[in-house]
Amino acid sequence: MVYRGHVKGGVVIVESPAVLPEGAEVRVEVVPADSEGPLLDEQGQTLGQKLMKYAGRATGLPEDAALNHDHYLYGTPKR
Repeated sequence: MVYRGHVKGGVVIVESPAVLPEGAEVRVEVVPADSEGPLLDEQGQTLGQKLMKYAGRATGLPEDAALNHDHYLYGTPKR
């Protein structure tokens, strides 16, 4: 079973509802914060880096495709 929590004053505070028996052996794992950097794949690339190989490859699009992509994809009014 996995419980989430946080550290306050050097003590691990488990989010409720966590009913743990007295003396239960537990394992604490530090979860990296989202702000520690981008997620990388096994080659060390971000999703943006992987997608850059497709940048500028589309052909035959209207000149205002970037501005009005919702119009062309979903039929919303043009901007």
